Amino acid sequence: MNFSTIEILDTLLIQKVTITDEVLSVDLSDGRSISVSLLWYSRLLHGSQEECQDYRLIAGGMDIHWNQLEVVLKNLVLGQSSGESRRSLKRWLGDRLLGSSNC
Repeated sequence: MNFSTIEILDTLLIQKVTITDEVLSVDLSDGRSISVSLLWYSRLLHGSQEECQDYRLIAGGMDIHWNQLEVVLKNLVLGQSSGESRRSLKRWLGDRLLGSSNC
């Protein structure tokens, strides 16, 4: 039996999100957990505790949206980083107040 990547991803739903100062972890509907360094997601790395906790699951639980940080995380299960350019991150950081704490 053949399964496409899209069919497999459609069955992997995020059940729980946990963020520490260094790591983003998600528990998936198939029982696995995935943890990645916040270095992959610079806005989360530079976000405050409040900003990092202000998220919602979207696309039926396949993606995560952080409201205040303007981040949508797609395809975490595929190992994709944010893909944000240095220029975009620099501009975003410039708009923030200095000294905000990490997630």
